[in-house]
Amino acid sequence: MTRRVIVAANWKMNGDLALVDSMLLGLKDLESSNVEVIICPSFPYLSELNQKIKAANLNEIIHVGAQTVSKFFDGAHTGEVSTNMLNDLSIKYVIVGHSERRSVYNETSEQVASKVHAVLKAGLSPILCIGETEEERSSGKIESVLMSQIQPVIDEIGIKNFSDVIISYEPVWAIGTGNPASSAMAQETHYFIRQLIAKQCDQVAANISLLYGGSVNAANCEELFAQPDIDGGLIGGASLQAEQFKIICSAAKGK
Repeated sequence: MTRRVIVAANWKMNGDLALVDSMLLGLKDLESSNVEVIICPSFPYLSELNQKIKAANLNEIIHVGAQTVSKFFDGAHTGEVSTNMLNDLSIKYVIVGHSERRSVYNETSEQVASKVHAVLKAGLSPILCIGETEEERSSGKIESVLMSQIQPVIDEIGIKNFSDVIISYEPVWAIGTGNPASSAMAQETHYFIRQLIAKQCDQVAANISLLYGGSVNAANCEELFAQPDIDGGLIGGASLQAEQFKIICSAAKGK
């Protein structure tokens, strides 16, 4: 089975209606290929972006994702957004466990696992973010940190269902710093992640899509995506610029 190649844009708390329009204008002649392109804006723009993608007949090429979601289906959870609400808007992807959610909003790996479970139960596709801090890397804790972020999800949903998860490795020290991991370093860590999963199921490990995130841009994307265990990227700052993001999408190739 050929692994899915994915390029996802995480706009974070950036962008506006003007960016929705300029991005779609910039991507309107993006060639259809085996690359799945996903744009994840803030909640207020999900519906607008989805409608404009359909109106521009780009829905076979560009998909819409949310940046987080509640683990609860409904109820007294002021400010939260549920999976059934995302389904109402025909949103199919959800970023879960981004380092900013973990560090700023104190989401634990167990809470992240519950969110992944809720996303899968709703028939959506989770993009699970994992990654170590600079201090954890320098102290030789990379492998233990990544295991501590992956294993609770496997324990929650089971290894077979883990095949429906997309993983994005985002070293925290590289996010938004302009200092990405080298292609060799990124490949080494992606290989470790795939082997970690292979210890529980070879087939899941072989087929799961592993993305790299952390200061990916038009200049370094081709070298990163050429690595055998990197199946695309989760893009931050560069995804706010249509020209750069188009180059990144075009650089992703099939595995």
